[in-house]
Amino acid sequence: MEQYKAIKAKYPDAILLFRVGDFYETFGADAKAVSQTLGLVLTTSSCDELKKLSGFPFHSLDRHLRTLVKAGYKVAICEQLEDPKTAKGLVKRGVSESFKPK
Repeated sequence: MEQYKAIKAKYPDAILLFRVGDFYETFGADAKAVSQTLGLVLTTSSCDELKKLSGFPFHSLDRHLRTLVKAGYKVAICEQLEDPKTAKGLVKRGVSESFKPK
């Protein structure tokens, strides 16, 4: 979560789609907005300090991204920058693209 919080701090006004394996995950207020806008399940994790989370498979990014931007949200996409199978420790991640509503 430290890695997520550090990246989110650089994009505080955007929904951060955080790549974790085959999914894009969102946390906290972003998760609530994503679940409401996309009609996805909002779950709560007792071990996560941001508590709320929502996500979707990476292959549905284009469809969900269009919906979020059309709904008026800024969105930042945070990708894994190295192969998780060969990474030592945490997988390096960084924002690859960001989108604003028109």
